[in-house]
Amino acid sequence: MRALLVVDVQYDFLPGGALPVPHGDLVIPVINKIMDRFPLVVATQDWHPKGHLSFASSHEGKDAFQSIHLNGQPQTLWPDHCVQGTEGAMISNELRQEPIQLIIRKGTDPKVDSYSAFFDNLKIRPTGLAGYLRERGVTEVWVAGLAGDYCAFYSAMDAAEAGFSVFFLEDGVRPISPEGFERAKEAMIQRWIKIVTSSQLDH
Repeated sequence: MRALLVVDVQYDFLPGGALPVPHGDLVIPVINKIMDRFPLVVATQDWHPKGHLSFASSHEGKDAFQSIHLNGQPQTLWPDHCVQGTEGAMISNELRQEPIQLIIRKGTDPKVDSYSAFFDNLKIRPTGLAGYLRERGVTEVWVAGLAGDYCAFYSAMDAAEAGFSVFFLEDGVRPISPEGFERAKEAMIQRWIKIVTSSQLDH
């Protein structure tokens, strides 16, 4: 059985949002078109408390997109985004909601960022998604959403590490950085993740 994992299609990552992914809105029609091809659709929602340590505003004298060390790991500092309960944190109303059977909220720990749908960035706290997918009989995970070089990428890598066959829908993602996206694709190919397009979904 295969599942579609729709990563962080939220207003703050769309044009006009606090942390817009270039052309991020273009993933929505692609995802909407393919949802019915999957017996299971899971979405993720970045859901940060105010003052999250991944926000540049939480570090005096630091600007957005600077890098620091947090919990012994490199951390990009982001503009405040996807703060719990704000409109920016909401999943876009343009994304079809009715096929979504589960929404995983991540990034809720104020001290640890969480790109992946499966784990926080320190790999300390699982979200429970891997177990849920296994219980539902899922063997293939198809990944779409935002951003292609961050949360969608890390979700795909962790899905592969969890033992699923992973398909990364290149036309269903958009990256923050084209260069970063090329590096991400190389890393995924090394993990046997298949880079595909929605047209390759079997009919």
